[in-house]
Amino acid sequence: MAEKQIMASGSERLHALDAARGGMLLLGIAFHATMSFLPTPPGVNAWIVMDTSRSTGLGLTFFTLHMFRMSAFFVLAGFFGHMSFHKKGWRGFVRDRLKRIGIPLVVGWPILFALIIGASIYGAMVMAHGKPLPPPPPYAGFPAFPLTHLWFLYSLLQLYAATLILRGLVALVDRGGHVRAGVDRIVRALIQSPFGIVVLAAPTALVLILQPQWLQWVGIMTPDSSLVPNLSAVVGFGTAFGFGWLLHRQTDLLQVWKRRWLLNLVLAVGFTAGCVGIIGIEPVYKPAPHDAATALYAVCYALGIWSWIAAVIGFSLRFLSRHSPARRYVADASYWLYLAHLPLIMVLQTALSQLPWPWWVKFPLILAIALPILFASYQLLVRHSFIGRILNGPRESRSNRGAMPLPEAAE
Repeated sequence: MAEKQIMASGSERLHALDAARGGMLLLGIAFHATMSFLPTPPGVNAWIVMDTSRSTGLGLTFFTLHMFRMSAFFVLAGFFGHMSFHKKGWRGFVRDRLKRIGIPLVVGWPILFALIIGASIYGAMVMAHGKPLPPPPPYAGFPAFPLTHLWFLYSLLQLYAATLILRGLVALVDRGGHVRAGVDRIVRALIQSPFGIVVLAAPTALVLILQPQWLQWVGIMTPDSSLVPNLSAVVGFGTAFGFGWLLHRQTDLLQVWKRRWLLNLVLAVGFTAGCVGIIGIEPVYKPAPHDAATALYAVCYALGIWSWIAAVIGFSLRFLSRHSPARRYVADASYWLYLAHLPLIMVLQTALSQLPWPWWVKFPLILAIALPILFASYQLLVRHSFIGRILNGPRESRSNRGAMPLPEAAE
């Protein structure tokens, strides 16, 4: 695709993909809300507080969301990153990313970390049942660092930097555009071929198979506790981001995922069921053996990731493409909601954890209390303030954008 064509589309907005990106962030709130209800083995605490009522259903929800949620988010981040790059140029892109990603990380982390520590102490006190609290674990030393749920901002900055460097090198040696044209043909083939997800899943599957001390049940280990990300996160999320970046060069290819959303959903459910059939529904927190069953599980898991990605994006394009003020509002709010949600969720989980109520009352109650508070904080403190301009850009320019048409693509 010619550079002018890319730049012409760069100022437009895909309502469906905005909705999908916001949906992945909102699913993150539900994901964290499940963690106190996981059906862990006796004596194993997967979270700062564990509820008296556990649920295999919420365990399956946690497992499934963890499989695809952040990988889908990084595909969309790459897609919109490429759009922003060609709209603003590299200098404007760097300034924009530092403002909208860097500032929330640098300014937001100490505030949120302090609140998370407070919520953790509250949870530890409740779980101790009046006994003295154990001393905190010693600092593991560099590069250990508690990025918490803001790890995705740190990873995005790393991916932006790596992509700009790689793109600069490619532009330097590929002045005729032949390499980029070849990459575009590969991306088109991967989308159009029914076996494309096998190629996309291969790097992640290989890394998971070879990873020492792999905890199968958690799949790609989120790099939330170190300034040096683990290899599975680098490969898994890096592949997703890079593919999203390249996909924006040929937006017509999204039509293929749109038409195949149901097929990909069936595949995603099938691969997820295959993983559960191999490892079981209850969380397993011991390293996987290096055997054929582990290799099969890794392949199913990686295929599940990419099937879910194609299904979620295709579903959004099929059913959420029209402009909706309500979806626009939720998509704008989702970034703030995700940044702010974790301490509140932890406090609510702790407050309800020892009550003699079933999980199917407590879990929706946590969300029913948390979401209105979070939306109210967005409306009152963020939407019309400088915080909103940092997170989402000027509201006037965002509200005036139209939907980017998707050209029809042949199968």
